[in-house]
Formats: sequence, structure tokens, C-alpha cells
Amino acid sequence: MATELAVRETRFTIDGKPTFLLGISYYGALGASPEIVRQDLDDMQRLGFNWIRVWATWSGFGNAVSAVDSDGKPREPFFSRLRELVADCDRRGMIVDVTFSRGNGVSGAPRLQTLASHRRAVETLVSGLKAKRNWYLDLASERNIRDKRFVGFDELKDLRQAARRIDPARLVTASHAGDLSGEDLKQYLDTVKVDFLSPHRPRDPRSPAQTKAITRQYLERMKELGRVVPVHYQEPFRRNFSRGWEPSAEDFLADALAARDSGAAGWCFHNGDNRQAPDGRPRRSFDLHQQRLFDQLDAVERKAIEALHRSFTQPQGKKP
Repeated sequence: MATELAVRETRFTIDGKPTFLLGISYYGALGASPEIVRQDLDDMQRLGFNWIRVWATWSGFGNAVSAVDSDGKPREPFFSRLRELVADCDRRGMIVDVTFSRGNGVSGAPRLQTLASHRRAVETLVSGLKAKRNWYLDLASERNIRDKRFVGFDELKDLRQAARRIDPARLVTASHAGDLSGEDLKQYLDTVKVDFLSPHRPRDPRSPAQTKAITRQYLERMKELGRVVPVHYQEPFRRNFSRGWEPSAEDFLADALAARDSGAAGWCFHNGDNRQAPDGRPRRSFDLHQQRLFDQLDAVERKAIEALHRSFTQPQGKKP
């Protein structure tokens, strides 16, 4: 049976049922073997995760696994791997976040640097995956950062319209680094016309305690503007990101529960490479060529995931 993601007011629905999206970063999935993907997805399902975040323009540690080339055209075998991954998740009842980024040169050469190539990539992806209803598109990850990743609101509007021409019902967002200002929020809603907001909250020790109030502010502000959409935390803090703070298992759980209980529609257990290690290890979802994700998580992350599983499978975790 096909899996269908949709939006109803401030909530996501899966097959018509309001569902909080509890996800996990799986960025480099297109570089993983079928066996690694199968084992990781099995563990994700067992632990209650119902969506994954995958990049369609990923390159890291010498491994370029982008599903599109620099002109936005399909790049094999990775485009086919993306199609197969979405189909596998469809059978499992899981949602896939498919993300584009123009890149900043840190992990491979920048890509999709022109509006034309970016638009072609959107058209390639939306056309190629149109038959499946279990995925959404992030037009540009952290599009507001003023380096080669930057994508202006007018460009986002163009890209959103390109997706809509091919697939009017496809859910589309564009993610933002940091908390949204009132003007940012208005532009996402009125100019780009995203289907939901995807702010990437600041990564510091204060963040978990702020999420509840920030979420409520977004929801109230949207009411004032006359259009309310879901708030989706698709990339919060993670471990090994900076020297200043290593989040604990309690921090992860507190942030996820604050998001859910304040009316957000989804939250992601983010993970990535170790910025302090010369080789980046453990690289986690940033490099899945040799090891699966669950073999690269540290003890704190494993504790956090078990706590999330317990909290989100209890009755109070299934609010309508």
C-alpha cells in the first residue's frame, strides 16, 4: 500500500492520520550499499523513527553521491538509488526528506550555482519521483547563509513554481539557518509559499529550553499573518559540531519533547561528522560507504535514541 504525506493546518498527516514526524539524519544514503540501507531502516523503524533526511546533492570525504549533476540533470547510479530508497520507504510507511543544497565547497565543489541549473534539478527530481507520495522537497538547505549556498526569496519562488507546475500537490519547503525573524516568516509564507517552515534552531546549550517558546511564537505570528502551516525542525543540534558544547541525551530528549508539546509538526535526531577529528570520524550519516549509521553512533546518541523511543511510543506521544 502506498504511503501519502500531506498537511492539515499545523500538522503533517500520513495516510490521512495526523502524525508527528520523528526523524533521523541520513544524508549520505545514496553512497550506502543496499545491505547497509536495509539494516539501518530496520533499526529506524524498530526505534520509532518515521522519516529520514537525505541529500540529493551530497558529497563528503571524497565521495560524490549527488543524484543530479552540476546542470541539474540525473546522475547515475545515484538518481536510481534515490528512487529505490524512496520506494523502499514507501513500502515501510516512512517519509523521505529530499534536500538540495548549492554547497559551499567544504564537502565537494559547489553545485547548482545558477537559477537555471537549480530549476532543472527541481524539475528532474519532481518528475522522476512524482509517482511516490511519501517524500517532500527542501529546495535549498540553509538558503539564507551568505556564501555559495545562498538562494534568494525570488529564486525560491521560481523554484517553488517549477515544482508546482509538474506536481501541484508535492509538499515543498526551504530550510533556514537560525531562528526566523518576522520578515523571514512572511517571505516564506507569502513570497515562496512553502507548505511548512523548516527553521534550523541555534546550536548552543540554551537551545532546548527555548524551543517551546519559539515554536509558539511562530504559530502565533502565522495566525496574525493569516496563513498557518506546520513548523518542522528538520535539523537541530548534533554532537561533535563544536568545541563549546556537546549535547547530552537529556538535551536531545528535552528538545524533541518541547517541539512536540508546543505544537511543532516534526523533529529530527541530527547527526554528522566529528569536526574535531582529522578524519572526521565518526562520520555518522555524512559517510555511509563502509559503516552503517547505527554502528557509528556514540554511547550518548544511543542513550538519546532509546529515550526518544520510550517517550514517543507512550500514549501521550500520540496526540491528535
